[in-house]
Amino acid sequence: MDLFDRLQEQIDTVRLPLFAVTVTAAAQVNTPLIAILHWHGFRRATPLVLPGIEIPARPVPCTAIQIDAPWQSVEAVDAMLLDAAWQSGAWDVERVERRGCDVIGASAAEAFACRQAFGDYGEDGARDRPLLVDETDREALMQLAASRGYVRWLFRPVKGGLWGTLNEPDDTLDADGGRQPPCPVSPAPRRPGGRGRTVYRLGAVHRVLLSR
Repeated sequence: MDLFDRLQEQIDTVRLPLFAVTVTAAAQVNTPLIAILHWHGFRRATPLVLPGIEIPARPVPCTAIQIDAPWQSVEAVDAMLLDAAWQSGAWDVERVERRGCDVIGASAAEAFACRQAFGDYGEDGARDRPLLVDETDREALMQLAASRGYVRWLFRPVKGGLWGTLNEPDDTLDADGGRQPPCPVSPAPRRPGGRGRTVYRLGAVHRVLLSR
């Protein structure tokens, strides 16, 4: 399955730049992956026009994509993400491995991080950050991740993304902000105990990138 092509299809459909792409997998092989596309843009939530009343625009909702391709290891998913991020011109890929939050001693922050990884921002967040498209098994996968642990990847596209406006010098990028395959960076083994953070550097960037 070519994640890069799926991303380009969504960019062509939504016609907005991407802020970031996250992909989350429960720590169990061959389970579906959930990709969340975070758009940069604002639109009116309703076409309703009221004389004398300005209805403010709201952030464009995220798009959820379920990837059903089989996988036997985290490194195999790494390879797919690295390929998509490389072609998208991303400067890095972050991989975070976390334990399940449905265990003794797990904090409320761990539970919230797990929900966020699967695009669930709670009742308050649902009003401001709904999903534009959601035909996925997010709920069931989130429950599995709560007991088994999960892995979350993140990258920020330059091609078709917000970050192309920075005009940062990077000799690896093509004129459109992308790169030609294959990706020269190889997947790294999982962290001991299935917990920790790994960052793959793909290109040059000279500013601090702040995540939402």
